[in-house]
Amino acid sequence: MLEIMLVLLLIGIAAGYVMYNAFGVSQSDLLKNQAKRLQVIVTMASDFAVLNQQQLGIRFEQKDASYYFVQLDEENEWQRISGEKIFEPHELPEQFTFELNIDDLPWEVEDRLFDRDLFDESLSVSEDGVEIGNEEEKKLPPPQILIMSSGEVTPFSLNFVFEGDVQEFPVYFALINKDAPPLELLGPLEDLYSGE
Repeated sequence: MLEIMLVLLLIGIAAGYVMYNAFGVSQSDLLKNQAKRLQVIVTMASDFAVLNQQQLGIRFEQKDASYYFVQLDEENEWQRISGEKIFEPHELPEQFTFELNIDDLPWEVEDRLFDRDLFDESLSVSEDGVEIGNEEEKKLPPPQILIMSSGEVTPFSLNFVFEGDVQEFPVYFALINKDAPPLELLGPLEDLYSGE
C-alpha cells in the first residue's frame, strides 16, 4: 500500500510540474506579449495606410493604460477605425502600464506637440462652434503617433512597465520607432532608463 501511495505522489508531482510549465506564464512573458502585439499592429497599420492611402494615428491613454487607432476622414477629423477588429481599442492588463516618449520628450509635455503645427487641437478660448451635451459629436483628441500614407511613422519610444510584486522583480520592455516599421523591441530591461 505504501508503494502505491508513493507512486501516486510522484505522479502528482510530475503532473504538477508539467501543468506549471504549460500554464504558469510569468509576468515578464505576458508583458513581452503586450509589446509584441503593438509591434505587429503598428507594422500592419503602416501597410494599411499605404495600401488605402490614408493617414492613421495612435492615441495612447495613460490613465487606463489603453490605446486605439484613428484615421483622418474627408473632413480632416480624426475618427476611430471601424470594421477592422485588429485596430479596436486595447487595454493592458491591470498590472501593466506604459510610458510614451516622442522625440525624447516626456509624454507629459503635451503642449509642445501642438507648437509644431502637426495637430489641430483648437486650443483657442473661443466658444464658436462648441456644442454641449452631445457626446457622439465631440471631437476625438488628436493621436500622439502619426502613421502616414507613405508608411512613415512618428519617431517614438514606448516603455511597457511591470513594477513587480511578491513573486517577480520589476521588468520593462521598450518599443522604439525611428522612422518606419518594423519597430525595435528591447527587453527585458532591468532598468527603464539605462537601456540595459
